[in-house]
Amino acid sequence: MSNNKLRGKDLRKLNYTDDQIKSLALNIISKHFKYTTKQEKIDLLIDVKKHPENYTNHEFLAPIAERLIELESEFEEEIREEIALKPEPTPYKVYGKQFIEQSAILQMDMVMRLPIARKGALMPDAHVGYGMPIGGVLATENQVIPYGVGMDIGCRMSLTLYDTPARFLKREHYAIKTALKEHTYFGLGAARNGSIEHEILDSEVFQETKLLRQLHGKAAMQLGTSGGGNHFVEFGIVTIGPKSGTGIPEGDYIGLLAHSGSRGLGATIAQYYTQVTIDTCHLPKGAQHLAWLELDTEVGQEYWRAMNLAGDYAKACHDVIHKKLAKLLSLKPILKIENHHNFAWKELQSDGKELIVHRKGATPAKEGVLGIIPGSMATPGYIVRGKGKKDALNSASHGAGRKLSRKKARESITNGTLRKLLRQKQITLIGGTSEEAPMAYKDIEKIIEIQKGDLVDVIGTFNPVLVRMDK
Repeated sequence: MSNNKLRGKDLRKLNYTDDQIKSLALNIISKHFKYTTKQEKIDLLIDVKKHPENYTNHEFLAPIAERLIELESEFEEEIREEIALKPEPTPYKVYGKQFIEQSAILQMDMVMRLPIARKGALMPDAHVGYGMPIGGVLATENQVIPYGVGMDIGCRMSLTLYDTPARFLKREHYAIKTALKEHTYFGLGAARNGSIEHEILDSEVFQETKLLRQLHGKAAMQLGTSGGGNHFVEFGIVTIGPKSGTGIPEGDYIGLLAHSGSRGLGATIAQYYTQVTIDTCHLPKGAQHLAWLELDTEVGQEYWRAMNLAGDYAKACHDVIHKKLAKLLSLKPILKIENHHNFAWKELQSDGKELIVHRKGATPAKEGVLGIIPGSMATPGYIVRGKGKKDALNSASHGAGRKLSRKKARESITNGTLRKLLRQKQITLIGGTSEEAPMAYKDIEKIIEIQKGDLVDVIGTFNPVLVRMDK
């Protein structure tokens, strides 16, 4: 019988080198195969080693097979090829460097060390984000970085002007406040009361993948709602300057300004495909969230279509909000200006080459293109026309940019201080917290001044009067 007994040296010859699996195999073989010949035991263990997947349901050998599969996976993880970053970042333009924290610049340096980075720029409202800084602009040739687009795909601004005198805001203050309070919906999991029809929900893209099919119901429930944080819906006074090129005469108008994105739909798409990129595109520690998808692959095309669906959905949410409030308050729209600022676009460069331009918290500013750069709940927003600046990749800032993190804002700005400021400015706030207080943001006037004449021309302003936010 002793001649049938397997020993550690026998297992080493079979390439069972892991101490845990050697102990596991010896125990299982001695207990359940004591009357099997030594050669039969060896032959059996050789087959388990070669084909562990065939033994995962075996009555006795499953633990050995499972450990072998784990070891194989760990080995593959160890030997996977890591993509090297460039030793130095590709040169890029920084606008308003004096207003940007060093950590955001270092983060953009990391982005520009990616082997796929072709061009880049950093806007004056920039601050640290996940993977890529907020306010970062990156151009690649045939790759898309989900985290370069951001978690809130298609986060955007939309401004509607109404053919209504500015005094309407004071005269109908209560009606406007009620409409904002009862017919806008904010925050995680927010959903409207009742169903709503919109062509976006009939998009065939929802049927293209299991993920999107699963998200259709949530998208239907959240259509026409807004996120938390710095998302808002607000009424204010729009001042259009001379020679605006909008077809709207110079003067003051009632305006409705909204800021929000693609809700749970976009967030889930971003999370899912970010994990896919991390699993398949292996970057050094600290750069993992900058992993990318090649656009000529099936999964790259999947993300691209899903990203565009989320962008269209974000626009649909804004359209529903604007249409609903205009109907409730009997307002007649005369002009709408809107733009994404978390998205990726295929854009033809001056040299004729097509690049994928990621704008994570940056406003498209091609020559002649209109956009909105908001301030805060108590400071002006700006209507701008792009100058098509090549060094900026046809971009501008997407706001003032945070000066304080939300945590620091909570700790340093009291609700009493915020309320006092709003009273002085004669601004009504529904919801909102000190996290989004004007003092938590950079000076929008300085941020705009840096960009005037170089990145954008200012053609109008929006001054908030009634602001609706989460909480």
